[in-house]
Amino acid sequence: MLQLQAIRENTPAIAKALSKRNIDAQPLLDKVLQLDEERRATQTRLDAVLAESNALSKEIGMLYKSGETEEANRLKTQTAQIKEDSKTLGETLSDTSRALEEALYLIPNTPHESVPKGSGSEDNEEVFREGEIPVLGKDALPHWELAKKYDIIDFELGVKITGAGFPVYKGKGARLQRALISYFLDRNTGAGYQELQVPHLVNEASGYGTGQLPDKEGQMYQLKEDALYLIPTAEVPVTNLFRDILMEKKDFPLRYTAYTPCFRREAGSYGAHVRGLNRLHQFDKVEIVRVEHPQQSYQALEGMVEHVKTLLRELKLPYRILRLCGGDMGFTAALTYDFEVYSTAQERWLEISSVSNFETYQANRLKLRFRDEHKKTQLAHTLNGSALALPRVLAGILENYQTSKGILIPEVLVPYTGFDLID
Repeated sequence: MLQLQAIRENTPAIAKALSKRNIDAQPLLDKVLQLDEERRATQTRLDAVLAESNALSKEIGMLYKSGETEEANRLKTQTAQIKEDSKTLGETLSDTSRALEEALYLIPNTPHESVPKGSGSEDNEEVFREGEIPVLGKDALPHWELAKKYDIIDFELGVKITGAGFPVYKGKGARLQRALISYFLDRNTGAGYQELQVPHLVNEASGYGTGQLPDKEGQMYQLKEDALYLIPTAEVPVTNLFRDILMEKKDFPLRYTAYTPCFRREAGSYGAHVRGLNRLHQFDKVEIVRVEHPQQSYQALEGMVEHVKTLLRELKLPYRILRLCGGDMGFTAALTYDFEVYSTAQERWLEISSVSNFETYQANRLKLRFRDEHKKTQLAHTLNGSALALPRVLAGILENYQTSKGILIPEVLVPYTGFDLID
C-alpha cells in the first residue's frame, strides 16, 4: 500500500498519478487524511490521559508514604475515571487505526511515469515484437480441436470430475506439460533464480501482504473453515517469505523461481475467447520473483523482460510486448509489461506473461525493509513475472506447430519430452 507519510506530503501529486488509472482517487485520499488526523488526535489525548494517570499514581504513593491517607484516598477516586477514559480512548484509537488501514488498502499503487493513461487494453502500448507468424493451411485447427483430435487434453472429462476450466492432460499432452515446467525451471535457475517449492494454500495475512486481498477476494477460492485461500500465483507464497523481514543492503538481490498450480475463479467469463486453454480455473505456471534495492529495481525489471524474451525465442513462438496503460494495469503494480503470443489458428494475441515492478507497494504491506549504509531502514522493492504461464504457451505451440503429419515439438523441448511429434 502507499506510504501514509507520502500521502500527507504529496496528496495532489498522488491524485494526479492515480488519474492514469482512470479513477478519481481524491475522495479516498481525503478519507485517509481525515482518519489519520483523527487517529493522531486520539493518540495525543490518550497519551495525555496516561501521563496524568502516571503522575497521579506517583503522587498517591508519596501521600501514603507520608501518612496522608485521606488525601491519597481522595485522589485515588479520580484514577477510576481516568482509567475509564483511557480505555475508551484506546478502543477509539484501535477502531480508527483499523479504519485507516482498511482505507489505505483500497488505494492502488501509483503508476510509474512511463505508464500511459488509459481505461483498457485498447490504450496499451506495443513496445516490442519478434518472430514470424507461421502460415498455416486451410485445414488448421484451434488448440481445443487439436487436443480432441490427438487425444492429449480432455476438457469434458475435467467437467465431469470438477467443472468447466479444469482440463485433464493425457499421454503426450501431459508429458508436454511436464516438459514445459522443467524447461522453464531449468532456464530460470540457469539465470540465477533459486528454485523453491511453496505451499499452494495461504492465510489471509499473505493475501493482504501481496495485494490480492481485498482487491481480488472474489476471484480467489477460499476455504472458509480454515481461513485459507488457494493461491492465484506462486508470487503470493514466495513474496510472503519476506514478510516482517529486516534485510541488509548486502543481501540484494534476492531471486527466486517456483512452479505451482494456480487457482482463479474467473467468474462471469464466457464466449469463444475463453474456450479451451484460453482461460482456466486451474492452470500451471512457473514464476520468477525478485526483491531489489530501490535504486536497482528498474534495471532488474528490464533484466526480467530480457529473460522472458529468451524463453520465447527458444520456443520460436511469435510474440509481442505491451506496456500496460494505467486502466489495464494490476492494482499493486507501478509498471507492467505483458507478453502475448500470436495464435495463428485463432488469429489473435494471447497473454502468456506479465512482468511487474511493485516498487514499495507490496513491501509496505509486508513490512519488508532493509538497513542502508547509514543504518536507516527503508522499504525494499518487489518484482515478479511469469516465466511462463503454461496454458496459452501450450495453446500457441499446438496451433503454430501443427502440420499435416501432426504437431511438431519445439526443438528445445525434445530432450524433455522424449518425442518430437504428436500424431
